[in-house]
Amino acid sequence: MGSSVAFLFLSLLLGSADSLPPPQISFLLNSSDRPLIHFRPDVSNTTTLLLSNDSSTLYVGARDAILSLDVSQSDVISLKKKVMWSPSEQDRADCANKGKNPAVDCPNFIHVVQAVNSTHLYACGSYAYSPHQAVIDIERLSVVHQDGAKGRCPYNPFERSSVVIIDEELFSATTTDFKGHVPQISRFLSKDGRPDVSLDSSIKLLDEPTFVSSSLDPAGQKLYFFFTEAGKEFSFVNELQIPRVAQVCKDDVGGQRILQKKWTSFAKASLLCVSSKELPFNILQDMFTLRPAEGANTRETLFYGIFTSQWSRQAESAVCTFSLQDIQKVFAGSFKTLEKERYQQKHSQRHNYLGKCGLSNSSDSELLRVKTNYLTSQSVTPGKQMVSLEQKYSRLVVMRTQAANGKHYDILFLLTESGLLHKVVSLDEGPRVIEEIQVFKQPQLVKSMILSSSKGVLYVGSSEGVTAVPVARCLIYRSCSQCILARDPLCGWSPTRRTCTGLDGSNEDLVQHLEGSSMGYKCQQILKDHEVFVHLNEAVRLQCLKPSKLATLRWSFSPTVNLAENQLIQAADGSLRFFASTRTLGSYSCEAEEGGVSEEVVRYRVQLAASPRHLSTVNEESVSKSPEELFEDIGTEEPTYTLIKTEERSQPKRNPKGDPEQHVTTAKGGSFSRKTQSIQDVSGFVEVFPTSRKDSKSMLKPREEPLEQRSYHSELVVVSLLLAICILVLAFGLFRIWRQKKAGSRSKRLLALEDGSTTNTSEQICALSTLVQAGQDQTIIQTSHTDGSALESDLSPESGH
Repeated sequence: MGSSVAFLFLSLLLGSADSLPPPQISFLLNSSDRPLIHFRPDVSNTTTLLLSNDSSTLYVGARDAILSLDVSQSDVISLKKKVMWSPSEQDRADCANKGKNPAVDCPNFIHVVQAVNSTHLYACGSYAYSPHQAVIDIERLSVVHQDGAKGRCPYNPFERSSVVIIDEELFSATTTDFKGHVPQISRFLSKDGRPDVSLDSSIKLLDEPTFVSSSLDPAGQKLYFFFTEAGKEFSFVNELQIPRVAQVCKDDVGGQRILQKKWTSFAKASLLCVSSKELPFNILQDMFTLRPAEGANTRETLFYGIFTSQWSRQAESAVCTFSLQDIQKVFAGSFKTLEKERYQQKHSQRHNYLGKCGLSNSSDSELLRVKTNYLTSQSVTPGKQMVSLEQKYSRLVVMRTQAANGKHYDILFLLTESGLLHKVVSLDEGPRVIEEIQVFKQPQLVKSMILSSSKGVLYVGSSEGVTAVPVARCLIYRSCSQCILARDPLCGWSPTRRTCTGLDGSNEDLVQHLEGSSMGYKCQQILKDHEVFVHLNEAVRLQCLKPSKLATLRWSFSPTVNLAENQLIQAADGSLRFFASTRTLGSYSCEAEEGGVSEEVVRYRVQLAASPRHLSTVNEESVSKSPEELFEDIGTEEPTYTLIKTEERSQPKRNPKGDPEQHVTTAKGGSFSRKTQSIQDVSGFVEVFPTSRKDSKSMLKPREEPLEQRSYHSELVVVSLLLAICILVLAFGLFRIWRQKKAGSRSKRLLALEDGSTTNTSEQICALSTLVQAGQDQTIIQTSHTDGSALESDLSPESGH
């Protein structure tokens, strides 16, 4: 238990790690600003990648197939050749009889694609849970030989392994049994009559390892294998996982009597990756070898590793950097002794032959000590480390580049399980996440990445296909400040061309600012005012896009006048909203501040529009409204948009209260064009989007777009009043006519008594001819009485009508 306490105490003594900041800028999948090149083959699980020496061909190991892709052009990926390599029906049946899923486990998943020489490739696949190897002719891309490959790659198609070919000799780290319980590090295809060698199986040198990668030290002729295994040297309630690095000598041939055909140079050490006051990140996910420039000392080789924690309950990971010099120093130190399946630290004389090459002629006593003294006393500690508390990284690739000032910087490409690629630069003041790029639609379990430094392209293999990601796209930074504040060693500002461009090795002096909090170079940029023409009481929205996710926006207004607090509102998206009035006309400037540097992003000049048909008519009632009434419907949340037809904007609409909707003028970071699309949100604001960058370079004036600027409010009021007056006059006239007609009909009734009628009384209106015969001054009224007599009376004009 004392060893575990010492281990944790050591982790607390280490310095704190640099936590990764949020990405400066993000791009969704297939963004036009950050285009990617995708290759979607007709096969799946394209996860094993090998790039040719001239970087013109990419070999891809997939499910039941090996592809040859033409990548000679950085912006195109095309299929050259394909060879199918799948198990027979009998092999698949045998796989299913062993309890495996025929569709999931029994195809041939390619684990390894390596170059044997300039003419042939070596491939190894799971082959229906019966590993097979094949030699493939590169020119014809055809299988020339295949047979069993036990111990060269795993049975399980989803198990990780590490295989490398050096001088046509195959070195592998994998499991050698069907269940995956027997790990082994071996050398096959040995040259010059040397025997193939492997680990001594009489003792348990490895304990349930998960192999990650391997690397060669050409100067020391040693191979290093990186993996995670269960640690026996610590006593914990739960099984403790320990990240390791193991070494073997490339030319080891084993002992003469003891350790025959076994490694005499095998040794392993722990890798320590911790942050301050935290438990260690103890599960190794990936390891990348960054070699020094050609001609430099190989001891300057760096190993970048991704680590996660077995105790973590959230998506977090760490990147730790180890130097080859530190690894060599640990293996040259003291070793622990394995006794009764426990490691003991004995304070005895250091044996200088432990961990060394060339022990084939050593004595039996020395080789017996080699068998039990293979774990180093000290752990390899990192030189640099960075921690991400929000992302769980799974793969990484590192490139080294020379900046404009001649200094070298390491750029990391970190891939998350959710399909995001983070581009991180390691600066003296800490890491910086330059970009975040989405490269997958769905989360991926098995992925591989390979970098072509000559082409500046990163190739990513996944179950969805192969994706090519350019390492930089400097044109996304559209201003001097944005280019310099990005702090991308691959990009610089050209004062002569006034553009952000890549470092191409030319003699042109590019401006960069990679270190420090303030820029020494002052960007001189001239922004043109975007003219915005408005009518009084129109709702105006001025757009300002953040050049970086780390920037903060600030608006300024000229001339300076005393405005109410709520007359100018900055929304959550950074836009400025207000209603046009005589006090809000003027110049508006949006500035972005980042890292103590301010940059003017966009400027607007808001002017009162003069309508061709209506120059001075203003709705006095709306002008007199208070700012509180005007802004009662304006929020600062993200708007919800609804598409409206273009022709509907020329007609006034009415809301449920019967009031006409207010006309809205909106300006974005660019200017408008003749060809626009309109979008209206629920608060009454209308967004106007330019259909192309070319069309968006000039703001239209009202005379160029009369329908967009004209107001029909006054005409509508006048027409409504005239229509009301006409309706009243017409109704009054119709009422007078009806009264006169009713009075005339009453004065011209005829009284008549109907013959034979004794019980009913009826009143009949005589025909026009009867009235004429009766004369103008007489009306005949005929009434039927109960006694059947008829009464006629002559009514004179004096008697009344």
